[in-house]
Amino acid sequence: MKRLYLIRHAKSDWSNKELEDFDRPLNNRGKKNAPFMGDLLYKKNVFPDVIISSPAYRARETAKKIAKKVGYHEDILYNEYLYEASLKTLLEVLNFIADEYDDVFLVGHNPGLNLLAFYLVDFNERLPTCGIVEIEFDCDSWREATKKNAKLISFEYPKKFLKK
Repeated sequence: MKRLYLIRHAKSDWSNKELEDFDRPLNNRGKKNAPFMGDLLYKKNVFPDVIISSPAYRARETAKKIAKKVGYHEDILYNEYLYEASLKTLLEVLNFIADEYDDVFLVGHNPGLNLLAFYLVDFNERLPTCGIVEIEFDCDSWREATKKNAKLISFEYPKKFLKK
């Protein structure tokens, strides 16, 4: 069994128009939501074997805050292909995850993550910032992870639990 957690980065700060998209930080809500979602995962006994994140600043910060809350002390792997990734690229990243990892957090961006969730498990909702889609694959190798053996397990997001 393999388990994938698609995690969209937390809410970013658009106040500095001079910043490139890649360098945008989290806003105050994002800084609260990421650790909240990390706590939620911890309470659900979800502990990643590896965290793979886009290197964009807002994704890195989201990954770090969630990692801290779930007690993940390994290096977060930053994969440049996750920034502005197409569905094809995300599928390639998925299929090349090392098989030693069973539970994987993939921290990235829309529209890519939404496209991947829709492709794998017909996920028809909009993945909001800091939303998490949990997908289980009935296989032993990430190279075998396809829509044919994928199953939607859960969908969590901050507004489900928190007020604005």
